[in-house]
Amino acid sequence: MENYKMAEKMSNVHSDIRGPLFVEAMKMQEEGIPVLKLNTGNPAAFGFGLPESIKNALTGHLEEGVGYCDFQGMKKSREAICEYERKKGIKGITPEDVFIGNGVSEVVSFALPPLLNDNDEVLVPAPSYSLWGNSVYLAGGKPVFYLCDEQSKWYPDMADIRSKITPKTKALVVINPNNPTGALYPEEVLRQLAQIAREFHLILFVDEIYDRLVMDDLTHISLASLAEDIPVVTMNGLSKSHCLCGYRCGWMVISGPRHLTEEYRKGVVKLTSMRLCANTLGQMVIPAALEDMETPAAMVRPGGRIYEQRKATIDELKKINGLSFVKNSGAFYIFPKLDIRKFQITDDKKFARDLLYATNILLVPGSGFDWNAPDHFRIVMLPDKEVLSDAVRKIGSFLDGYNQKRVSIQSVYTHPKKLQKK
Repeated sequence: MENYKMAEKMSNVHSDIRGPLFVEAMKMQEEGIPVLKLNTGNPAAFGFGLPESIKNALTGHLEEGVGYCDFQGMKKSREAICEYERKKGIKGITPEDVFIGNGVSEVVSFALPPLLNDNDEVLVPAPSYSLWGNSVYLAGGKPVFYLCDEQSKWYPDMADIRSKITPKTKALVVINPNNPTGALYPEEVLRQLAQIAREFHLILFVDEIYDRLVMDDLTHISLASLAEDIPVVTMNGLSKSHCLCGYRCGWMVISGPRHLTEEYRKGVVKLTSMRLCANTLGQMVIPAALEDMETPAAMVRPGGRIYEQRKATIDELKKINGLSFVKNSGAFYIFPKLDIRKFQITDDKKFARDLLYATNILLVPGSGFDWNAPDHFRIVMLPDKEVLSDAVRKIGSFLDGYNQKRVSIQSVYTHPKKLQKK
């Protein structure tokens, strides 16, 4: 009997956030070696507790979540989502335009297949959260990565987007604030993106999961509020703003001219109904969470954890020779750039592995976010500020004298922090 082979559609799928290096880090922990895991944006892992608003919403109501609910989601929750998105300026939507899923990850798996035929193309930002590129592949499509320009605050390069549109292009993905850069897009940039979608008859998929985690007195603008004449699928959830990653609570809202999306909606309905329903306990907290804007606001204002942790990270990054970065305005990520000539880096995965072996710090290299050069990595700014300051100092010490061509670093649990010159 022949061995079963992995399907060809999986060949380009990758998950570096919990990929081979993550597995290596878990082996280190099993050996008793502490690892600082800066690979995943999971607030609960760093002491962000359950908000009182969420506790109160569940108290005395657990029985209400025992059975299946509407395949689109609980009515009260869809009404709350609809009201939230209306307040952000999205016009013409009703609760019937809302589909609730088990996190944005599942929602994306509902959004793409009804649109894409084999080899249809979707414009996806680079760098970006790998969920998007992976999901396009799994839906039978082809992700075409457009440049977000570091020299322009990581804003999308409009000329690059336009140059990559073909007759096969069906959609444009926008992640705002972006993961992994933390860039927040101003109205002018959003209007340009909407205009491209308008000109080329593209549907907009807009991931706004970090819209409530914005700093520096800036305001998040929903792209759909600027594009009521074109189809937009806006995605959001509670994993980050209310620290509810494990509750798996996300949603999508379809806006724009309904006659343009009638057939598409039928496909979404088929997939969501086949799934039966999303996690009901997660849905039950949506109304309370969307009334509780203080929880996310408290984290990102001066004195709040995310704000102060960003400051601690940036203060130490500034001290590292051979490293540059663009200060993030949203989310809790920063995407520093390495001077690859100075450090002779040709493989960013090897850099991340060397760093793990030498410092016990787990990071995701830029290639994990579909960045095509070996010169970036993402820092998750969720640990306490003292922990982050210490971690960045360790990264700086590691880079002091690091040369990928001349130094081989072995696993710390086999050869503790032993550097071997070639």
